[in-house]
Amino acid sequence: MGEARRTELEAAAFRRLRDHLRERTDVQNIDLMNLAGFCRNCLSRWYQEAANERGEAMSKETARQIVYGMPYDEWRERHQSEASPEGQASFAAREPHE
Repeated sequence: MGEARRTELEAAAFRRLRDHLRERTDVQNIDLMNLAGFCRNCLSRWYQEAANERGEAMSKETARQIVYGMPYDEWRERHQSEASPEGQASFAAREPHE
């Protein structure tokens, strides 16, 4: 498989993951962090870092909008709920925090 084809497939997989996370608004970021060690914010940070490393200036807000499909504050207002005490305790016990 050529490099261009591999990049194309990786991009398609990324878009599918991004879209899946947009659709699963019932899954909170803290739950993703506790189970998988990453969340939507991590994904947006990685996207921003990749853009910046390649000379494409991108803000945190722009990267989050790409991942969330809307401004982050709007997503939080629509979909984010208070984390459970159990979820907060599990997150606090993780080391190290990014």
